[in-house]
Amino acid sequence: MQALRDDTFRRITDLMHGAIGLSFNESKKPLVSSRLGPRIQRLGLPDYDAYVDLISRPGDGGEFQMAVDLLTTNETYFFREPAHFDLLERELAATKPASVAVWSAASSFGDEAYSTAMLLADMHAQGRIGTDWSILGTDISDRVLHAAIEAIYPEERLRNVTPQRIRRHCLRGEGSAQGMVQVGAELRRRVRFGQLNLCRPIEKLGPFDVVFLRNVLIYFDAATKVEVVDRVLGELRPGGLFFIGIAEGRVPCRTPLQTLAPGAFRKVA
Repeated sequence: MQALRDDTFRRITDLMHGAIGLSFNESKKPLVSSRLGPRIQRLGLPDYDAYVDLISRPGDGGEFQMAVDLLTTNETYFFREPAHFDLLERELAATKPASVAVWSAASSFGDEAYSTAMLLADMHAQGRIGTDWSILGTDISDRVLHAAIEAIYPEERLRNVTPQRIRRHCLRGEGSAQGMVQVGAELRRRVRFGQLNLCRPIEKLGPFDVVFLRNVLIYFDAATKVEVVDRVLGELRPGGLFFIGIAEGRVPCRTPLQTLAPGAFRKVA
């Protein structure tokens, strides 16, 4: 198959930015090529232009969503950036709230949402938070949301989870499912998932006490980042905790925030 040409790359990036706000600069051309190339070959299409033609028109059979999935899915695992979960635990333990509402705003396969659920379940069992706690996970990718609802993961993805916590909250696979782990039904009932485009107006979801928006801002240009972050922070109550990826640096927003630690902030009242 022909290499991805510059003009075709711009067609793809213009389409993704116009439809869902994703931004890919020239340095992302190899990523776009490697993510979409195998799919194009699997479909039997002659080149990247034919694929752009397909995903640009109505009645694409869901292929545009498949392209979004391929271009936005990152590696994820349980208790990624553990310092954030340690900070969350300390903050909650200090106030012992009767209720806690958490939003994992770019939830991917659900690792982040279920990690938080494990933490909150343990804190509730220890009497350090009340009984009323819940987690919402949202993502633009329909495929990852289906996987999150099933909550079945390779054991490697739980490498940061203690054996005791795995025993409390998970079921280990046997036979053909050996090496896989499923989050237990009781924990799954506390977590709900839904599809959401962060670049569009958000129907009232909150208020939330905690919002995670980690490792997703890299997909947006500077102006879109500000719009997305302020839109998401509109669902966080004053005094609530807000997390982005530790490596993402300063939060691009107009909403006043207090810095607590790298990637961790409190919304100023």
